[in-house]
Amino acid sequence: MFTLFQNGSVYSLAQRMFVRADLLAKDGVIADPAYTGALPDSCEVVDCTGRFLLPGMVDVHTHGRSGFDFNNVDDAAVKALRRSYAKAGTTTLMATLASATMDSLANSITQINNNRELSAGMATLAGIHLEGRYLNPKRRGAHATELLAPLDAAELEGLLRDMLPLPIHVSCAAELEGGETFVKTAIRMGATVGMAHSDASWDEAMRAVEWGVTSFTHTFNAMKPVHHREPGNAIGSLMCDSAWTELICDGEHVHPAMIALASRAKPKDKLVLITDSMEAAAMPDGEYGIAGLPVYVKNGRAVNSDGALAGSTLDLFRGLTNFMKFTGRTLEDALPSATSNPAEMVGIAESCGSLSAGRRADIVMITDKENPVIESVWVTGKRI
Repeated sequence: MFTLFQNGSVYSLAQRMFVRADLLAKDGVIADPAYTGALPDSCEVVDCTGRFLLPGMVDVHTHGRSGFDFNNVDDAAVKALRRSYAKAGTTTLMATLASATMDSLANSITQINNNRELSAGMATLAGIHLEGRYLNPKRRGAHATELLAPLDAAELEGLLRDMLPLPIHVSCAAELEGGETFVKTAIRMGATVGMAHSDASWDEAMRAVEWGVTSFTHTFNAMKPVHHREPGNAIGSLMCDSAWTELICDGEHVHPAMIALASRAKPKDKLVLITDSMEAAAMPDGEYGIAGLPVYVKNGRAVNSDGALAGSTLDLFRGLTNFMKFTGRTLEDALPSATSNPAEMVGIAESCGSLSAGRRADIVMITDKENPVIESVWVTGKRI
């Protein structure tokens, strides 16, 4: 089955600009992003005149939305989550698990792995992001102390085997005892590793990068505060050009000026926008939960009983438009941070994150690139 997206402006990652072109998809995969041939037989034509075509958003750090949390799901909940993400323009995600008991993690892993097939109208669950358990209690944020655990490489190896197939991303406080063995075990198993909820000094953060850490989880949040005599892992995140820097752009977790600073300090292809969203995203204010603790949402701001921020109510497209406002960047310049960069970070860029041949035909259509608003979404070539 062919679909031709005709007369639109297609985002070119290589050029970081929109190009007037016809995009051809076949059986849910992009066949040619700049098609010039005859109209194929049995081809659906989508008139994109005056529209801009973007790759679907890729969220590699999200705990849930629409009243559901990946730490507490059944089959119906996972399917509802996938539909909700897709409607909001996020067509690929890493289901993120916060701190939990081993039994709870096992249930979540089973439900996620049972829902990784491609489905029309549903975001693709590319893999699992394990954020919980292996965190520094000093920087636990909204994670319950009793659900944290030491960096046990043998335990991690068992969890990773249950999570297969890849990709898997593991966030941890690598400065804790056993960090080197823990990080190298994750890498040996094929996972990528991020520094998270960490009290690491600059030296400890740089040592973790030497061990194989390739990203810094929600930079500035749950990290040692920046000091001019001890820059800590926050500045490590900005200064390490080989690692990706995650940012939550909701205006609550990080001041817009710090987002702008990060965007100036960091190479463009190493900035990754995330939501860190929890079950209250796309829901009204009220009481919810994350990582075993109650969360109270007022005016879209989620905090636990201690007043600490507890995830966000953000969707990634809104995070992208916020990033544009905070930094002054154009859509063309900002878009990779929510699409191709996160896909590269967790090793899934061959299937998503750009409108290149061979990638899934996951497409977001907008009418105004200066003030972007989603008009339509396609998942694997099928309109939602």
